[in-house]
Amino acid sequence: MGQLAIIFARVLQAVPTLIGIIIVTFLLTRALPGDPAAYFAGAAATPESIAEIRANLGLDQPLPVQFLKYVQDLGTGNLGQSVSTGQPVATELLRRLPASLELTLTALLLSVAVAIPLGVLAAVRQDTWIDQLCRFVVTAGVSLPTFFTGLLLVYVFYFLLGVAPAPLGRLDLMHVTPPQVTGFLVFDSLIAREWSTAWSAAKQLLLPSITLALFTLAPIARMTRASMLQALSSEYLRTARAAGLARGRVLMVYAFRNALLPVVTTLGMVFSFTLGANVLVEKVFAWPGIGSFAIEALVVSDYAAVQGFVLSMAVLFVVLNLFIDTLYTLIDPRVQVDG
Repeated sequence: MGQLAIIFARVLQAVPTLIGIIIVTFLLTRALPGDPAAYFAGAAATPESIAEIRANLGLDQPLPVQFLKYVQDLGTGNLGQSVSTGQPVATELLRRLPASLELTLTALLLSVAVAIPLGVLAAVRQDTWIDQLCRFVVTAGVSLPTFFTGLLLVYVFYFLLGVAPAPLGRLDLMHVTPPQVTGFLVFDSLIAREWSTAWSAAKQLLLPSITLALFTLAPIARMTRASMLQALSSEYLRTARAAGLARGRVLMVYAFRNALLPVVTTLGMVFSFTLGANVLVEKVFAWPGIGSFAIEALVVSDYAAVQGFVLSMAVLFVVLNLFIDTLYTLIDPRVQVDG
């Protein structure tokens, strides 16, 4: 019950943050240049038709009235109607979310598979070539923009070598989307026993996930190295070595487990940030995720779509933080509820 109480307290603490996000997002979207009514009406629209559309969208009302209507819609789970697609925003986000999740989770798995062993080795072999390699990878991952990395990979592996498929979405034109079960095309194709479709989806996923993994690898490797260095220099590790414990047990059970807490925190932050910030990768590879949907909505001043995207990412960030707080007690028994 104590753990449930602390989680409930964290949820209550997140409420003012969500309220502030709703207010700021509403005001910022209204400050965007452009008129969604004019975009929706078309180039040949008359001022009268534009005014009629503005009235239908409720944009002719004062800002307090618009905000009150928006909050009332949120209370019923209605995120509004997207002007650019003509569909409810919630429907568009749910339809595109599996594509973004598939890309983000694959990139995160790739980066974790490389970053954590690299960070551990860099800490154990400090000031060796492995440590220098870790520093180089971290610096390159932070310095290179994702759109540059994506374009470079497309140029090398698609245009020059011809070993990668065209960066045109989740499937090539020769395959049909399998029946949706998980929303992840690779898994859905395997479930449907469509092996060629699964292989095609995996090839389409490879370059964008590598592009995103190179970006997410840097903070994970840097945090793993720093946490391991701190653990290796601690008193309890010296005691474990003095007690004659095996080197592997000292490193993995005592050092790595204690260094894992800040790494888990970084993983949660990287995942939530990447899911909402992979816009450039999705645009480079024509990936139909929520990031590309948000940037398209931003270009045409689609208020409801932008607000729905920002609010969804904020809620996801809060949920991930709560999940990480709960996971702490499973990773490290020293973390108590009263702490």
